[in-house]
Amino acid sequence: MVREKDLAPDFTLSDQDGVEHTLSAYRGQWVLLYFYPKDDTPGCTKEACTIRDSLPSFTGAKAAVFGVSADSVESHKKFSEKYGLPFPLLADEKKEVIGKYGVASRTSFLIAPDGTVKKVYEKVNPDVHAAEVLADLKTFAV
Repeated sequence: MVREKDLAPDFTLSDQDGVEHTLSAYRGQWVLLYFYPKDDTPGCTKEACTIRDSLPSFTGAKAAVFGVSADSVESHKKFSEKYGLPFPLLADEKKEVIGKYGVASRTSFLIAPDGTVKKVYEKVNPDVHAAEVLADLKTFAV
């Protein structure tokens, strides 16, 4: 699994609208890369909606947010539209990025502007994850 201080593995994946995102294109800003098991399931919905509700704080901290799962672009589109998710959900149907990051469960990576992993969040609690990351962003961004 990718660890803190590692250079975050680069990748390109399509979001719910078919737009490709390449991680290295976001150098110079913070990135929350959160991996979740499945669209429109209780824990994943809770996590996505708490991040959605906190998005102005992420934007204020100059942090981009990306959700990643093995679901399809079409599944992501339905999930995003159903809950009004204003950030990219990236489709990793072949599990290539999931493999690169060594993710087996709900895990997030806070990536610093220089492209290194600042913090790894394992066994994420969907209810408090957004607040936890935002608190860390305030600490790290000083």
